[in-house]
Amino acid sequence: MLTRPKIAILREQGVNGHVEMAAAFDRAGFAAVDVHMSDIIGGRVKLADFKGFAACGGFSYGDVLGAGEGWAKSILFNRMARDEFAAFFQRSDTFALGVCNGCQMMSNLHDIIPGAEHWAHFSRNQSEQFEARFVMVEVQPSPSIFFDGMAGSRMPIVVSHGEGYADFSSPKKLQAAQELITLRYVDNTGQPTETYPLNPNGSPQGITGLTTPDGRFSIMMPHPERIFRAVQNSWYPREWQENGAWLRMFQNARKWVG
Repeated sequence: MLTRPKIAILREQGVNGHVEMAAAFDRAGFAAVDVHMSDIIGGRVKLADFKGFAACGGFSYGDVLGAGEGWAKSILFNRMARDEFAAFFQRSDTFALGVCNGCQMMSNLHDIIPGAEHWAHFSRNQSEQFEARFVMVEVQPSPSIFFDGMAGSRMPIVVSHGEGYADFSSPKKLQAAQELITLRYVDNTGQPTETYPLNPNGSPQGITGLTTPDGRFSIMMPHPERIFRAVQNSWYPREWQENGAWLRMFQNARKWVG
């Protein structure tokens, strides 16, 4: 029987995407463990016991401090939690995925994530409203372990966020991030787009996913865990059985662990 490496399905008060995330990683061959931030802060759970973690989507602290800001500060301003996460990121055998609220949270941890200094900060959608729909994205060539062998794929995916605008703060930082881009919103001709509603938040160059130079830590605003099964697609090829195209992301992580 194959060993199932343990992955922490990380959540905070207000997070709502943890069950779907656990299901996706379980399908890919991981042993998904529900981990609340209070478990880490209270010392009941150690990230040292895991190969990876997934920071899930939702509305931590109701986004009252900004999307993902309160969650990030519960790590950065707590010495034990900060040391726990910093040690996890410094290991060479770990990986992490941040989706939606988890993406926003991890972007605020860039100071303790090696190679994340050029990541964007995620702020209010240019539409000034919450956006929830299917959109089309294209997987970009990148070092991300999650997108190994997937570059060039154009696939529909779910978005559900109010603060997904990738703010790089300067043209210099945006240019420095080019090699780290994993996903872009594209139009009906397959070109990166900033046009609403094809790009739901107005992010520059359609950017909606980033990774680190070694590819182990990735963040993205869309929700692959909400569309990893064939039946979660509004249409899918007749030859598809149970699994949808986005399951490969999670299988890639399992392949990387070995």
